[in-house]
Amino acid sequence: MPDPYPANDATPARAQKPATKSLLDRILALVRREPEDREGIKAVLDAAHDRNLLDVESYGMIKGALAMSERSVADIMVPRSRMDLLDVAQPLPQQLAFIIETAHSRFPVYEDDRDNIIGILLAKDLLRGMLEPGIELRALIRPAVFIPEAKRLNVLLRDFRASHNHLAIVIDEHGGISGLVTMEDVLEQIVGDIEDEFDDDEEQSIFPEGDNQWRLMASTEISHFNDTFATDLPDDEYDSVGGWLGGQLGRIPRRGDSASHGHLLIEVIRADARRALWLRAKRTPSPATPDSDLTSSGS
Repeated sequence: MPDPYPANDATPARAQKPATKSLLDRILALVRREPEDREGIKAVLDAAHDRNLLDVESYGMIKGALAMSERSVADIMVPRSRMDLLDVAQPLPQQLAFIIETAHSRFPVYEDDRDNIIGILLAKDLLRGMLEPGIELRALIRPAVFIPEAKRLNVLLRDFRASHNHLAIVIDEHGGISGLVTMEDVLEQIVGDIEDEFDDDEEQSIFPEGDNQWRLMASTEISHFNDTFATDLPDDEYDSVGGWLGGQLGRIPRRGDSASHGHLLIEVIRADARRALWLRAKRTPSPATPDSDLTSSGS
């Protein structure tokens, strides 16, 4: 009886046919193909978001993290004209009102000229002034970090983490001061705006400061503002008081800008390069006239 499996026989005939991919295989290969560039990664993220595999927060954070390597310090820095600086020659007690009003945790300190930054003051170091009333500002300042405008944000974040610094002074190609950037500014590119501890509760967005004067968050909704002050601030174009104020000014509000509505004067007391942060509302004896309802800081 002949051997059914001769030694020189190959595998069954059907296995010798050249493999051909079906249309379905080719489609699956396209779907499963690993992304080859940044656009491919973004496409995968978009598809995952569209299929509800990523929630809105995670989707935004991942895209923000990817975008950091494409953005530089110049894209997010607070420009020189908007920097709140301290003069090292002024006595510390004279600086306190400005420090409290601006409510920053770190301040660049200059000597003689605003372009001559000699260091950084941490607001927490002012506690030493309670124990040493005669201490000078110069004794409290720490070294400043200087970085170029072109520095990539992902590199800056890594440097911030390694050095434990939270603020850097930005210089242009000629060595002049062009602005500043903080770790918070960088992190906001990933997680979105980082608000303070009062921002979660709308009912706690307006704080009395005395007779006929209040401090309020610029993000306070106009409807809440109107309910509190019995005003009729229009809400057809803007949702927040800061948005309305920017509309009145025709630009991003700056510290010192103000506008009036009825018997209220609304002034910007804190702002960054992108928006107003804190406002002060004062009740005036009489409504402002149309010719004097806007005031610019001019800075």
